[in-house]
Amino acid sequence: MQIMRIANKIIESDKLIYQDLSYQVNGILFTIHNEIGRYGNEKQYCDAIEAKLIQANIKYGREKEIPKSFTGELRGRNKVDFIIEDKIILEIKAKRLIARDEYYQSRRYLDAFNKKLCILVNFRDRYLKPKRILNSSVSA
Repeated sequence: MQIMRIANKIIESDKLIYQDLSYQVNGILFTIHNEIGRYGNEKQYCDAIEAKLIQANIKYGREKEIPKSFTGELRGRNKVDFIIEDKIILEIKAKRLIARDEYYQSRRYLDAFNKKLCILVNFRDRYLKPKRILNSSVSA
């Protein structure tokens, strides 16, 4: 019975979306959290992440504007922090708590850019816990 559970977990781990790239990104996030700590601001974390992405030779776009979603919407109002390798949206927060609004924002970004995966991370937490948010309407 134990062997079956282990085998099922191995099979499930193969189904992770962008497994290798996610692993690299999470490694960068943990490194930054260890270097800066939990009391920096969002721009500091983003600058440090950008430097690590360049160092790791990972392609990215920073502060990309989402397309307008309705007539009269102001330009530049909504921007994703990073789009990595044109696959993963990386949304950085430095807040006391992550609320539903941040999840809804991430979902909106996934839909707007037609991406499968968003990693939402709050650097203010004592222990970093990146959250994977999937867009089920997009195939990987």
